[in-house]
Formats: sequence, C-alpha cells, structure tokens
Amino acid sequence: MMPTNRKPKWLRAQLPHSSSYQRVRNLVEGNDLHTVCQSANCPNLGECWSRGTATLMILGNICTRSCTFCAIDTGRPELPDLGEPARAAEAVGKMRLRHCVITSVARDDLADGGAAAWAATIRAVRHRNPGTAIEVLVPDFRGKMEHLDTVLRAEPDILNHNMETVKRLQRPVRKTATYDRTLKILQHAHDRGFTTKSGIMLGIGERGEEIAQVLKDLRDAEVKIITIGQYLQPSPEHRPIDRWVTPEEFEEWKEFGLSIGFEVVESGPLVRSSYHAEEQSERFGSGQGAVSA
Repeated sequence: MMPTNRKPKWLRAQLPHSSSYQRVRNLVEGNDLHTVCQSANCPNLGECWSRGTATLMILGNICTRSCTFCAIDTGRPELPDLGEPARAAEAVGKMRLRHCVITSVARDDLADGGAAAWAATIRAVRHRNPGTAIEVLVPDFRGKMEHLDTVLRAEPDILNHNMETVKRLQRPVRKTATYDRTLKILQHAHDRGFTTKSGIMLGIGERGEEIAQVLKDLRDAEVKIITIGQYLQPSPEHRPIDRWVTPEEFEEWKEFGLSIGFEVVESGPLVRSSYHAEEQSERFGSGQGAVSA
C-alpha cells in the first residue's frame, strides 16, 4: 500500500489561473460571500473558478458541528445575514451561471436549522436568474422534515444531501448525522418529486463490501446522481487517511453504480459534490436557455 503521507501523482490539482478565476474571486469577495470551495479547501477550486463556477455557502462559514473529515471551522455562528440572499443572487447573475450550487454550514443553533434563509436564497436566485438551474446541498436539519419542506417549497432543481461514508463509520466521521436519517431525507425529497443526489468519500477506513452496500441503499432511496471521491485530511487534527484509492478502483465503482441504476456517477480521486454539476443539470433538463459562464 502506498504511504499516505505523500499524495500520489493522480491527485495533483490544477493551480488557480486565468481571467475567469480572478473574475469569480472578485465577485465572491466583492459580494461578501463565502464559498465551500475556500472554506472546505476543495482541490478543484482552481479548475472550477477558472471555468467561471463556484459553490456558494450561505449562513456564514462557522459550523455548529465538528465532523472529523471537514475543514470548515466549528464554533458559534453569527445571526443570519438578511442581505445575503440578494447578494448571492447578484453574484450568480454576474457569473452568468447556467447551473448554480448552493450549500451551507449546519446551523443547529437556529430553530429551523436555517431553512428560512435557504428558501429566501433559492427564491432570490430564481427571481434574479430565471434561466439558471439551482442545486442545493443541504444539511440534515436534524431530521425535521418540516424544515426540509420549507426548502423544497422554494423549488430547487436538484436536492443534494451527502451520505459521506459507509454505515459503520457514520458516528466517528459525521458525529451528529446518521445513516438512516440521510436516507430518509433523500427518499422524502424524491417522493416530493425532486431529482436527488448524494456523495461519499473513499479512503477513510471503509471496506469494499460496505461501499457496495451504501451505494445500493442510496439507489433504494431513489437517488439518481452519486459522486465518489478521495478523502483528503484537512489537518493533522482530522481523521487520518486510510489509503489512496487508485483511479482504476474509482472507475470500477463508477461501473458498479451505473449497473445498479444510478443515472449519473461521478467517480474519481478529485471528485467532490459539485464536480461537473452543470453537466448533470443539463442531463436532467434544468436551466436550459441560461447563458453559459
């Protein structure tokens, strides 16, 4: 097994460059917004920003949870910024996105988990950018389906909620979230008529048969889109990397996912939740007619 203290060559990410990268950075900073690209140290930041895309992160950049895989800071967040939805909508318009992805930190300090802010942001983006498809990567709202319904009533195009890892590793990796709760959230959104999506990490201590099982369970919950990527340890204080997963194994899991009924499988070392999200959106007929970034 390759030593985990040295990244393999296939994990070399594209360095930030180009005028598109600088334009996206200026828009994000100029509108006082957060992105998961920055807060979670996404390895695809250079590639995605150079293509004119970014994943906006609402409700601040301080999370109320302390998951052992995540780079986002934990602490006591500030109150929601009531001007944030309008600024997010303006940034999406200026980036001329055909498909935008919005996520947030967990806000267990709020009675509704931030659902009202989620709905306000979706509606603001839709009003300002009627041709843009909207994908939301939501927290679990502690399993309160009434709060999830608040988000769904704002009518996003794709509802994404990540499983992150296999059932055995949920508690040591995700802390507050649970395997069954994630399945219920995804099933509930599907039953309400939404296209659903989820994602898992490999190289965090899972076994092959467990990967197959979580993929089967997500398909049983009617998930259509799955992303599979390599876990990268954000700092020495976070959960260590168990192994580097080869591109060949990622391809095998892609083939397996397609064979059990997923319509889209993004599987590779650098794949993250919003990787190639705009192409997925086009496949499902969302956001047609919008101007490409």
